[in-house]
Amino acid sequence: MTTNSCTILHVDMDAFYASIEQRDNPSLRGQPVVVGGGSGRGVVAAASYEARKFGIHSAMSGTVARRLCPELVFLPVRMDAYRKESLRIRAIFESFTPLVEPLSLDEAYLDTRGTERLFGLAEDVGRAIARKIVEETKLGVSVGVGPNKWVAKLCSDLRKPNGFVVAPADLPAFLSPIPVSRLWGVGEKGVERLHAVGLYTLGDLQRTPETSLVRALGPGGRELRDMALGKDDRVVTPHRQAKSMGSETTFSHDIGEPWVLAAWLMEQVEEVGESLRAKGLLAGGVEVKLRSGDFRTRSRSRKLSTATQTTAELWETARALLEDLCGMDLLPARLVGVTAIDLKRPEQIQRGLFDPIEPQKPAKLDLALDAIRARFGNESVSRGTVWRRRHEDKEAQGEA
Repeated sequence: MTTNSCTILHVDMDAFYASIEQRDNPSLRGQPVVVGGGSGRGVVAAASYEARKFGIHSAMSGTVARRLCPELVFLPVRMDAYRKESLRIRAIFESFTPLVEPLSLDEAYLDTRGTERLFGLAEDVGRAIARKIVEETKLGVSVGVGPNKWVAKLCSDLRKPNGFVVAPADLPAFLSPIPVSRLWGVGEKGVERLHAVGLYTLGDLQRTPETSLVRALGPGGRELRDMALGKDDRVVTPHRQAKSMGSETTFSHDIGEPWVLAAWLMEQVEEVGESLRAKGLLAGGVEVKLRSGDFRTRSRSRKLSTATQTTAELWETARALLEDLCGMDLLPARLVGVTAIDLKRPEQIQRGLFDPIEPQKPAKLDLALDAIRARFGNESVSRGTVWRRRHEDKEAQGEA
């Protein structure tokens, strides 16, 4: 592998939510801070690096976090502020390349192919992007440069915070000593399973025949060995080119409570529904994906009797699919996501003779909620499940 073959960047903001709070309130700098998790059943959304020294991490119960660090500062979630910063950062990405695949508000893949004459090699682009983000937002960022998504992400994770790592030419040798716990998507149970069959490093995976891995680990063994060898054929796909529209969240630590997963899924459904309405699209089906802590991924999809863009109809199907997946021994879960599939424009739908011309009540409700959020912010109104997850910290602190 040559330096020229490293064209993929993984850019990850450092402790994004917590860092914004510390930047906006200088008195919080240097203190252990978490966003969310203030109530008894609240869940930590983000933790500052000072809090992480106590073993606190996102998706942890707020009660456990407080026990680990009694001096912990709990802050309410300010999603509008985080989205605003995310848009600023996205604009920086797109000033260097149109091939940007956002993963979340604070993380994205970039493909730098075709930008060499303007900005140089991917390494040069990565350093320029990091420098510009720090200058314009005063927030820390880590960048990984590699020949594919998996290696670029691994590189960005290796030296956080404020890290910058370029994959070397001898990729297998670079990967060999790295522990299997670094494998993307492998949770604590997955690591235990790998250790149980004598696999502790990526080098162990490299040296084990593929047939042996598949026999011991199932079909996922083949994918794990490919990652250990630095292989990944996924391409950077900008959202505007996608044939579906989805949202998913990978948790730093596994989540075993179905109600917490449902809360995340409801927020994702709201996001997808709002995007469908903004783009004038209808979903012909819904797909929900769940990944277990030991790297088993299952998905269930269902075709809708009538294409829709209403959140209530999307949620009804998504909730049923999640319930099916939760019954498949996949908990605790590492990832949950929902995708609107088989997208169509209204003019592509042949309506029945007796179909209503006027929007139905759920559609009117969605449009009203969209208008409120557009005027007063995304946190101004939300449905019960999402409201509960967002605001239970504020209730506990008397801020609601």
